[in-house]
Amino acid sequence: MGVGVVDVAADLVWHLAWGVAGLLLLVAVWVFYFVWWTPRRLERALRAQGLDGTPYRFPRGDLEESARLDREVQAKPMPLSNNIIPRVYPFSHRAMNRYGGKIYFTWVGPVPEVTIADVGLVKQLLLNMSTDFEKPQLNPLGQFFFRGMFIYEGEKWAKHKRIMNPSFHMAKLKQMFPVFRTCCDDLITKWENTVGSGTCYELDVWPDLQAYAINVISTAALGTSYEEGRRVHQIQTQQLVHFVQAGQALNIPGSEFLPTEGKKRIKTLNREVGELVRSIIKKRQEDIKSGKASNNNLLGSLLESMMKGSQQDGMTIEEVIEECKLFYFAGQETSAVLLTWTMILLSMNPEWQDRAREEVLRVFGENKPDFDGLSRLKIVTMILHEVLRLYPPLTYLPRYTYKTIKLGDVTYPPGVLLRLPILFLNHDPEIWGEDASEFNPERFAQGVSNACKNPQMGFFSFGGGPRICIGQNFALMEAKMALSAILQRFSFELSPSYAHAPRIVLTIVPQYGAPLRLRRL
Repeated sequence: MGVGVVDVAADLVWHLAWGVAGLLLLVAVWVFYFVWWTPRRLERALRAQGLDGTPYRFPRGDLEESARLDREVQAKPMPLSNNIIPRVYPFSHRAMNRYGGKIYFTWVGPVPEVTIADVGLVKQLLLNMSTDFEKPQLNPLGQFFFRGMFIYEGEKWAKHKRIMNPSFHMAKLKQMFPVFRTCCDDLITKWENTVGSGTCYELDVWPDLQAYAINVISTAALGTSYEEGRRVHQIQTQQLVHFVQAGQALNIPGSEFLPTEGKKRIKTLNREVGELVRSIIKKRQEDIKSGKASNNNLLGSLLESMMKGSQQDGMTIEEVIEECKLFYFAGQETSAVLLTWTMILLSMNPEWQDRAREEVLRVFGENKPDFDGLSRLKIVTMILHEVLRLYPPLTYLPRYTYKTIKLGDVTYPPGVLLRLPILFLNHDPEIWGEDASEFNPERFAQGVSNACKNPQMGFFSFGGGPRICIGQNFALMEAKMALSAILQRFSFELSPSYAHAPRIVLTIVPQYGAPLRLRRL
């Protein structure tokens, strides 16, 4: 009997050993295919067509070198200048100079990333991307942070755009305008109480402009309270930290199933923000049914779609939640960074601050800005477009080849990441002239279409083609409203403690905040 037990145990150990050996063999084959053989094959295919770029480094590609350069430039501020590319994207800046031309490739882990800075090719790609390209799904954790229209393709994207578009027409924005003005009044009142009369007060405007943007999104677009919106923002900020950290790690197929602490935390935060948004939606539904609220905003349109009951025509509750989460982040971040960099650049260029103030006072006098008057602010609009050009909230657009695609003279095999560098194009002297990195709103005096040498595709800070940002009118009206009210009541200049340090954290943010000196007028 004892010998039999020993024999059975020996058999179990033997089979277990073979099972482990087989599993290790599968892992080895998997790693060899995805992290060694496939990158080498793709690199050969790109170089055979004349493209140049960094050699593939097993297994992390250029991630480590890129992170090292980021740490190096972020260790100290830069001079007061709008030539921000070397600090915001030091690795890409070096690669472009090293490999020349408008097209080159680098590596995001084992995935080749081809940067395309040719305006004609960018236009072609943007116009055809809905049929020939798809958004990349390189980081599986992105599903917990960026969903909704940001990642949808094909019919689903078209349906969501069709449902959401009316919420951003000028007629709907006019209905929301009183709420915009109330949010702006809250900001101005806070600053007036803080600054005092006849004094010069140093204030970091970045957190307050974030709060203003959260207030507008919460109350005007979603019909909820600032406090609820602030809580959503706090959770999403924590998600962003973990998301950026995860993006610096090696991501290969299957790695999303590894249960790291960071991934567990992201999933927990995703559930938390999802339940918070769900409660906001439920309360909004009850208020609409009881007549306490209307559907004249984004959330109202989404709920109206959901209540149609048809999956073909409307959204599910989960889809509404994801669109609200996306708009909370994207809408707040875009407006806050636009206003912050506008105040910084007007502090650096006081002559344009004076010109903008003169226009605002000519249109509104001492009265609060009104909806119709905002459309007559030509100088203010020129300034905002120039800030969007120099410090675009969206610095690049990624696309992924899921099949063999010919673009220009190059045929791209499946599995290649294409990067459209908005920031680089917005600073390109061939497109904007030799003063491309200078703050010159005058270039937009004849409108966006005549601002650069290529009127069809030179300025796409809100994207381009069929997937251009549907919220751009919302963001611009929000910015015009706040900037007009600020110019009416305050003059501002850079504080001696201000350190110019643009940094990329999905959007371009001031690394050390935006301390300015404000004076009541």
